[in-house]
Formats: sequence, structure tokens, C-alpha cells
Amino acid sequence: MERLQAVYYRAPDGREPVREFVAGLTPKRRAIIINQLARLNLLTPAGPHLQFPYSSQVEGELRELRCHYGSELYRVLYRRSRNLFVLLHAFRKDRSPLQRADIELAQRRWSDFLERMETKRRQPPRPAGHDAP
Repeated sequence: MERLQAVYYRAPDGREPVREFVAGLTPKRRAIIINQLARLNLLTPAGPHLQFPYSSQVEGELRELRCHYGSELYRVLYRRSRNLFVLLHAFRKDRSPLQRADIELAQRRWSDFLERMETKRRQPPRPAGHDAP
């Protein structure tokens, strides 16, 4: 059975902001987020989204993965692209509603992801030397 897969958004400079955020957490907090990410990886293309309380819709197709460590709240904003869940932004949530800046950052990263994924692949270099036509 085919499954969906969560992947980290990679910025043009090669950084993976969500991976870096998660790696900077204490081991117990990191485990909470990694366990929630594992829930995403259990989904199939034909199945529904991960339901509340694990995930909820933020805006349009942007969703939040909801992670709790005691009274601390963490969020991972993500979107689906075919069989991938692209993890766009992660943060500790200190206020009740999501901040507009967090949503806009995730949307900018999504736009960047789409733009780079839709660009034409470059032609590989032609053979040189004795292999040249």
C-alpha cells in the first residue's frame, strides 16, 4: 500500500528550517514532534487528512500539525504536494491564534517550493572528448 511521506522544505541555500528547529529541541520535545510526523507518514493518498486534534486546517490547503509537550504547544505548518507533505515552518506557539507572520512565512516557502519544482530541468552537459558526437 502506497503511503504519503513527510519531507522537509529545503531553502535555496540548502537549509532545512523545520529540521533545524526540531534538532534544536531537547530530546523529549524532539520525540513529541517526530512522533506526530510519523502519523503523517502513515496516511495513504486515498485517505483523509490527519484529523483534529493531531492536525487542523489553517488557511486554504495549509495545515498545522499540533504537538504538545505538557503545557507547551508546538506547531509544524505543512502542505501536501502529490504524495508528499512538505514541512514548511515549525515554531513554539505562545499565543492562542496563529500569528499572521508564521502563516505568511509558510506561504512564501510553499511558493518557493512550487516555483523551484516546476522549473524546467536543465539539459545535462554534452559529452566531450572521444564520446562527443
